[in-house]
Amino acid sequence: MITIDYSKKASCPISKKTLAQVARAAARREPKIKGVIEATIVGDKEIKELNHRYRGVNKVTDVLSFAWGEDRQVKSAVLGELFISYPQIVRQAKDFKVSAREEFIRMFVHGLLHLVGYDHVKSSQAKKMFALQEELVRKFA
Repeated sequence: MITIDYSKKASCPISKKTLAQVARAAARREPKIKGVIEATIVGDKEIKELNHRYRGVNKVTDVLSFAWGEDRQVKSAVLGELFISYPQIVRQAKDFKVSAREEFIRMFVHGLLHLVGYDHVKSSQAKKMFALQEELVRKFA
């Protein structure tokens, strides 16, 4: 079962209902996606601060994923937290010549996959992650 806790600290037209639909579809393809997903929409300032604090990168990014189960020490129904910068999503959408909705869904799915251990450091991992990501984007964009 998937539950979305959704909060907006920045303006964003994407609804909680849409996120829940995308998350359920992702969970059908990746069984590790289950539990509570906390998704927060933020602006550039907050995402930059989080990126700097937790990754040591002092710049704006699109999505940050924080998996609760990574350390295996804390048992929780929360799968993890996603922070998404909607202003960055809008800029990327323009750069990539796609709709902001499509880019938002892409980054939401990207973050979900990171929560359950997907990574794109090695090309073999990246191929699998991006294939699943784009399959889900095509369903909802």
